[in-house]
Amino acid sequence: MLLNRIWIGLFFIAMILGLYKLVFLGDIDVFKDIVDQLFVSAELGFKIALYLTGALCLWMGIMEIGEKGGAVNILAKVFEPFFTKIFPEVPKNHPAHGAMMMNFSANMLGLDNAATPLGLKAMKELQTINPEKDKASNAQIMFLVLNTSGLTIIPVSVMAYKTSYGSASPSDIFLPILIATFFASLVGIIAVSIKQRINLFQPVILLYLGSITAFIVGLLVWLTQSPEYISPVSKVGGNLLLFSIIIFFIVLGVRKKVNVYDAFIDGAKGGFEMALKIIPFLVAILVAIGVFKAVGAMEMLLQGTKDLLIYTGVMYTEFVDALPVAIMKPLSGGAARGMMLEVFDTHGVDSFAGKVAATLQGSTETTLYVLAVYFGSVGIKKTRYAVGIGLLADLAGIIAAIFVSYLFFFQAG
Repeated sequence: MLLNRIWIGLFFIAMILGLYKLVFLGDIDVFKDIVDQLFVSAELGFKIALYLTGALCLWMGIMEIGEKGGAVNILAKVFEPFFTKIFPEVPKNHPAHGAMMMNFSANMLGLDNAATPLGLKAMKELQTINPEKDKASNAQIMFLVLNTSGLTIIPVSVMAYKTSYGSASPSDIFLPILIATFFASLVGIIAVSIKQRINLFQPVILLYLGSITAFIVGLLVWLTQSPEYISPVSKVGGNLLLFSIIIFFIVLGVRKKVNVYDAFIDGAKGGFEMALKIIPFLVAILVAIGVFKAVGAMEMLLQGTKDLLIYTGVMYTEFVDALPVAIMKPLSGGAARGMMLEVFDTHGVDSFAGKVAATLQGSTETTLYVLAVYFGSVGIKKTRYAVGIGLLADLAGIIAAIFVSYLFFFQAG
């Protein structure tokens, strides 16, 4: 419903501004530009999906090897002690624990297709111990806030889109996205724990949160003080870690006697099917953004935002070109993706704006959509503070994404 309103709104804004330019400014070409942009955007949507196919086949194949090799189960076991402490209302050995751990693990690995069914199963299991069936329980809120904060180890889709646009280094956003999603998740956990009076100073929680936070903050402080290491860390560290994960998946597959080649082929087939399925969605959102841009509405929005930031004393405004991605991400994943591709198309995939847009796209989940689907699946109408804290986590992820983008990618003057 929300995406429907956004889509209609973009067309109506284009119509109103187009009439204004025609009647008051005498721009007789404005509607020709709008119609031309419709066809250009539709063609672009198809081309992107076509170029995206190879990258999606690659990563879906790798993910299939990891899934069959037991990577999801390993991640679930690693984080189980921590999640047990932040879900105190869920009885020990309750089926919800397993479903939640598997869902979180699948999300971390970018396995969207596997993550959603597991998430819906987790919500149904949590609903069985929910005393008020139309009201979100504490455990359900914690689960969904962590889900919407979108902690991601491998941002498969973002790297695939960068590849489709011919990026010189599709994986350069690997570490920035990991850092941004970590801060989004951290803020989400802290905020929900405060509301639910969960003691975050328990030894197990401190061990997990403290060690990861110390590593991330230490890395950021070190890179801030030693900027000459930013490029080596981004190029060598990020890519080495990424390739090591791939090797680890293969080793897991061999250890479990999985036919690794066949597993890759099975996953790659899913990537091909996914590329075909997204063509209508890409075309739909890109034509709406195209007409919005054709009448100058996008330029007006971005320039107005820059002027406001400058007026309030903000020195660096280069990130504003990518800001539509951040605005749309909590509302609609498809719209945010379309905005990211628009930035790639306008500024270049390897431009600073392009890298910020890619980092923003991977920094959080589509909060309102996830809450609607997950709560709707179990008939919950009273969501309590889930939306507010989910959006707060999104804001933390967006701010972190902008900060690490400047740290990793920005070169002044």
